[in-house]
Amino acid sequence: MTATAERAAAEDTGDRGDPGERGRLHISRSVLRKIAEYAADQAPGCARTRRRLAGVGLREHGAVAHVSGPDDALRVRLDVALRYPTPVCETVASMRDRVGGELRRIADRQVRTVEVTVSALVPAEAPPRVE
Repeated sequence: MTATAERAAAEDTGDRGDPGERGRLHISRSVLRKIAEYAADQAPGCARTRRRLAGVGLREHGAVAHVSGPDDALRVRLDVALRYPTPVCETVASMRDRVGGELRRIADRQVRTVEVTVSALVPAEAPPRVE
């Protein structure tokens, strides 16, 4: 069989060869940011807070992430709210592991650092408020 016939036979059977040889994959930084935010939000103790602008409540949000650096040494900065009285150090350590692990697992990216800023402590059982 000739090389052309072999390629045609491989295409007919659905065998496309090595995925790395078929093209390139680019994962947008916004996707990496969303993965980091989702992973941080899944950490036990992470809380959602209401976003405010000039005293007006807009909507709830969870962790906010900023991703920078090259793909093999990402730097992730997180801004999170935690439930009170969650142990801060343990929760942040768990969050760092979770974010780094998810970026490795889902996007095959190496994480160099995960900096976490705890911007709020939210009561675990917040009573409903009227705004």
